[in-house]
Amino acid sequence: MMDSKDKAIAKRIKQYRKQSGLTQVALGDIAGVSSTTIARVEGCVNPPSLETVEKLAKAFGVKVSDILGR
Repeated sequence: MMDSKDKAIAKRIKQYRKQSGLTQVALGDIAGVSSTTIARVEGCVNPPSLETVEKLAKAFGVKVSDILGR
């Protein structure tokens, strides 16, 4: 279950993905994670692991703290 902090992270990930013009599949390919993982995070089914956040931050060209909201 995701708390409000996890949901805010999921929202930022989705915003970065859309700003980048990427589909969930394309982002997964670039970041090295499955599109299912991205869909579950963005859909607030599962919170992302730190490893996933690190991979996504690298794919977006941002800091981990940007995604985590710190």
